[in-house]
Amino acid sequence: MSSKYAVLPCNGLDKCAGQITKEIALAICEKTESDLICPVLYQVAESKYDTSVKENPLLVIDGCGMRCASKLAAAKNLKIQKKMTVSAEAKERGCVLPTDTLRLSEAERKLAVELAAELSKETETAKEDSGAETVYQTPNDFAVYTRDKFIFRVPTEGFYFTENDCWLQVSGNRARIGVTDYVQQSLSDIMFFTPPNLDSELEQFDEAGVIESGKAVFEVICPVSGKVVAVNAELASAPEFINQSPYEKGWIAELELTNFAEEVDFLLTTEGYMKILKKKVDDFHVK
Repeated sequence: MSSKYAVLPCNGLDKCAGQITKEIALAICEKTESDLICPVLYQVAESKYDTSVKENPLLVIDGCGMRCASKLAAAKNLKIQKKMTVSAEAKERGCVLPTDTLRLSEAERKLAVELAAELSKETETAKEDSGAETVYQTPNDFAVYTRDKFIFRVPTEGFYFTENDCWLQVSGNRARIGVTDYVQQSLSDIMFFTPPNLDSELEQFDEAGVIESGKAVFEVICPVSGKVVAVNAELASAPEFINQSPYEKGWIAELELTNFAEEVDFLLTTEGYMKILKKKVDDFHVK
């Protein structure tokens, strides 16, 4: 995630959840120097915010299930890079939002601070971890399978794979994960990428993000267990890197490994994955 957003909060100031989105948006803008997009002005004076929404990843903060901020972004044909729904976050934390007052109590203010800190932490952690890319070797040799006009590449060294078309590259006690050339060609032009949550603990074969294109939605299946210590911040503004460079610039997340010694037996080598890839291509005739 970028260190700076264009922040589009809920317009529902007649609800407690809407009041909380305002507090969250202000806190993030103060901490990360992000730009605040007023949802009311944006509907009548779009040009005022054109530069910000074009140059920065868009963070949408919905108040409730009405998702008015998300709907506004969709109406403006904006690409949402990160979104949060306050009512859902409150429910997850056991916080009951009042319906008889718009004044925020200490509990609601605390919730706003926690949610703002969570979003701000993602920007800082991603920025700090951006230098970790250099510890992973760039693949320079590939096994290739060709069918019709399609050419599928698979690195021959330093990578493990799963039947779910995800890859793993290990460096010490950490590993990067991503999706294979087969996935990006099957999806075609990738438009959105939702990363896994930083600091989340994933088990082997848990969901580790979602990739969306105009053709389909693909759930990234985590090849191993581990703690998410970084996500690829560049994908927030350039998800097409997954198309252009699935094994390098298109990496998805970095994990601190927790059970690799046992789980490696469930992973595939290049040779093993090539057999599966060829069968998939031949069976489904990717076009």
